[in-house]
Amino acid sequence: MPRKPTEPEPKKVARAPSLASLRTEIDRIDKDMVGLLNRRAELAIQIGQVKRAQGLDVWSAAREDEVLTKATQASKGPLPDETLRLIFRELMSGLRALQRPMRVACLGPKYSYSHLASVAKFGEAVEHVPVDSIAAVFEEVNRRHVQFGIVPLENSTDGRVADTLDMFKSLIGGVKIRAEVRLRVHHCLLGKGEQGLVRRVYSKAQALSQCRNWLGKNLPQAVLIPVVSTAAAAELASREEFAAAVASRAAGEAYHLNVLAGNIEDQPHNLTRFAVISEKSESRTGKDKTTLMLRLPNMAGALVKAIAPLEKNGVNMTWIESFPTSEDPKNGHPTYLFFLDIEGHAEDLEIQKTLELVRKRCERLEILGSYPRSQCIED
Repeated sequence: MPRKPTEPEPKKVARAPSLASLRTEIDRIDKDMVGLLNRRAELAIQIGQVKRAQGLDVWSAAREDEVLTKATQASKGPLPDETLRLIFRELMSGLRALQRPMRVACLGPKYSYSHLASVAKFGEAVEHVPVDSIAAVFEEVNRRHVQFGIVPLENSTDGRVADTLDMFKSLIGGVKIRAEVRLRVHHCLLGKGEQGLVRRVYSKAQALSQCRNWLGKNLPQAVLIPVVSTAAAAELASREEFAAAVASRAAGEAYHLNVLAGNIEDQPHNLTRFAVISEKSESRTGKDKTTLMLRLPNMAGALVKAIAPLEKNGVNMTWIESFPTSEDPKNGHPTYLFFLDIEGHAEDLEIQKTLELVRKRCERLEILGSYPRSQCIED
């Protein structure tokens, strides 16, 4: 019997996709992805062959930053940008290994913050070579035992890392800063027992300093003991009763320690900047910074006069640190080096002109490297 004209059309109820159909679609996408990934690998191998023929390095900080930026900009969700960044970081790490095995020296042992910064920059497919001092990282690069090293340069709480600046002073011209890693550092109190029973806290001196207020308030009974690295601290805490470590969550997982308290750093935005060092600087990207080392005469106004061309030519300075060198034999006063970051690349014409003016006002000026400015990474 036909419906009356006034009767509405019956609504069609959309059937929800079944679990089986959704999994079938995922399997199809996975198959397509594997094919695309292998095609990308074939192209990466060809690129590696071209680079070898032209004498170019396999790794380029600028190119990898560009790939990560394009990947996140192309995304419309729902994957978070950080997830995409991690996926592409490991993809590029694996493809780079097909072109040439890579070794990166860092202050160890494994799961130290230097190691975590190395993984954040290079991924897991490279050989991370842990050494026992910052000086050893420089020596590994200088002797060409590794292609790259990674060293802490400054911390937002404690400022400069003296051991690193001292090595730049000692190995002038031997190594260059090739890239930077800005790592958001979150410290945890790690241990096997209860927080109230802790009597010894191990960590690297800088980490203890970055948590000094929290430790003083919450563990006034504990003795703070500096050790070579946060990862070494976690290892010690795993073997001792009534001991704890200030280290990363990853170190706690590696040494089977409980997180007794998380994010105990006194500054909530605690950040450490690491320098990736190699034999040469990175090529220009248009979004660069340059690190300088200046030796100045020991006289009033020497620093102001030396950096005056920066202001005159509109070159922005983003970091400066003084570093004592030795006692001046003429007057018995200590002399100082100054480490500076400026925006721009040493090959930029305006930067070249400016640095020539600065050089004339210094006893010595060294360009420690030009490299792309980086985004902050969570540990």
